[in-house]
Amino acid sequence: MTQIHIQHGRIIDPANHIDGVGDIYIVDGKIAALSNPPEGFKADIVIDASDKIVCAGFIDLSSRLRDMGHSRKGTFKSETRAAASAGVTTLCLQPDTRPVMDATSIVEYTKDLAERTDYPQIYPIAALTQKLEGIELSSMLALKQAGCIAVSNANAPVKNLLILRRAMEYAASHDLLFICHPNDFSLSNKGCAHEGAIASRYGLPSIPEAAETIALAECLELAELTGCRVHFGQLSCKGSVIKIHQAKKYGLNVSADVAIHQLHLTEHDIIPFDSAYHVLPPLRTKEDKDYLRQGLASGAINSICSDHQPHDLDAKLGAFPETESGISSLETLLPLMLKLVSQHAISLEQGIAALTQQPADILRLPTGALTVGFSADVCIFDPELEWQINSDTWKSRGVNTPFWGQTMKGRVTQTLQAGKIIFSLEAR
Repeated sequence: MTQIHIQHGRIIDPANHIDGVGDIYIVDGKIAALSNPPEGFKADIVIDASDKIVCAGFIDLSSRLRDMGHSRKGTFKSETRAAASAGVTTLCLQPDTRPVMDATSIVEYTKDLAERTDYPQIYPIAALTQKLEGIELSSMLALKQAGCIAVSNANAPVKNLLILRRAMEYAASHDLLFICHPNDFSLSNKGCAHEGAIASRYGLPSIPEAAETIALAECLELAELTGCRVHFGQLSCKGSVIKIHQAKKYGLNVSADVAIHQLHLTEHDIIPFDSAYHVLPPLRTKEDKDYLRQGLASGAINSICSDHQPHDLDAKLGAFPETESGISSLETLLPLMLKLVSQHAISLEQGIAALTQQPADILRLPTGALTVGFSADVCIFDPELEWQINSDTWKSRGVNTPFWGQTMKGRVTQTLQAGKIIFSLEAR
């Protein structure tokens, strides 16, 4: 029974309204006490967190770890190492794995992979439809019983609104969270950039904001009709923030997240034809970015995710529209959140809540807080430590990031998952 004492750190725990210097005591993988040690406590490990911030481990609502069918892009081992180094202790795995997460055998294999890589807190998201083809519903109840935490069709289209309605009714009947990535595929028309000045200038196939807002509006209507709990993943534009705000105002049971890069980059940051900036949904305007920030600050947007998508070099070679979308982004999650704080877009407490308490509430997980009795998922970071993104500091197999070579401020020094130290900057 390992006992760990984290001392002298600035503890920030939004769930329990804590912000102050103190100590944390961990016994047998759980938070045993804060401030004063429990009776008979004798530390096996002491971590000095002086001048550092101590918070709950981060929960990422959208990740791809590759491996199954994509091991050249990344493996569970490489990407969970990246997650641990980023303070992330819980990962939600999107269903567009190979093979697709539409069978209990795939769920069991995923859980086995997680155990073998010593990172058990991976929660698979079940495919909404079989093979993500958008036609025939998956066996959602069986997938939930096997360990899936939600259902989604990832970035694949559902054939029509009747199928989507039936799927949401099925999910609602079993109290399953439906994660929607709003995108009307006929309007997006295989585009790769925002429909605006940059796409016009460089002749890139474009995606209008309406592709997202129309799909989101349809899903909101069906959420009201079916009573399904809906989470909207990776919003990108002003119109979506407004619609989510209105839906919440009138009591609809919905939540939303935004990928961290959408809070910093716009279409004007795109270096012509540099595929590191090829993401879906695409980078949009400064006004959209500002609205996303305001939505996060106001609570219309609940949480921040990494939307981690590692790729090999081949996937990012070629003409911009022909490359695969996505950023390897777990390791920039913390410093980019802290940059939002330094730019006064959000408070530090809001930033930490968006990575801990809020995603835990969305998933209904008993974590995301330093509550006594909770699993000891803890992130300790130095908000002032500067580091450069390069091959010496990067853990992910995917180096597809537009921030490569840049100096970041804020770095994780220790990560604990269920009371086990899974990352230490000193020991790397």
